Amino acid sequence: MYKTLDLSSEIKIIISDFDGIFTDNSILISDNGLTSKRLSYKDIMAVSIAKKNDIKVAIVSGDVSPSIDFLAQRFSLDDVHQGIREKLPVVKSILEKYNLLPAEAVYLGDDINDIASLEFMKYAVIPGHANYKVKAASGVQTAQSPAGDGLFREVVDNIVELKK
Repeated sequence: MYKTLDLSSEIKIIISDFDGIFTDNSILISDNGLTSKRLSYKDIMAVSIAKKNDIKVAIVSGDVSPSIDFLAQRFSLDDVHQGIREKLPVVKSILEKYNLLPAEAVYLGDDINDIASLEFMKYAVIPGHANYKVKAASGVQTAQSPAGDGLFREVVDNIVELKK
């Protein structure tokens, strides 16, 4: 049995930050000023796996990015919120929308604007590179996989395994 995190088979939604979870927190800037972000197919596939297993995926990001739009459009994600500085009210509204308790969700984040949401949830996962204040937040678990290279997949695989 594949298990790296202490999660639950009762999890019905994954609410995630984008940069530092789906990406390695890097941004590529070309000489002409265009920017891009690298996404791993491990994590892209994980969104598909989650949806096929009736696990909703929501993104709550402080950034506004075409990379987020790409993922949202590719998988018809209903809950994508960009340019959000105070994330907890949005997280609460997503849970209310689906009539879910915090114990039926997991939050993934890596920086200080994620702390309130991480601490609100029963299940909270961070990458190893998370800010030291995030690492000190109560109840967080650190994923083995790095951000931008399988972290989201690790969470999905753990939940799907528990649902078997």
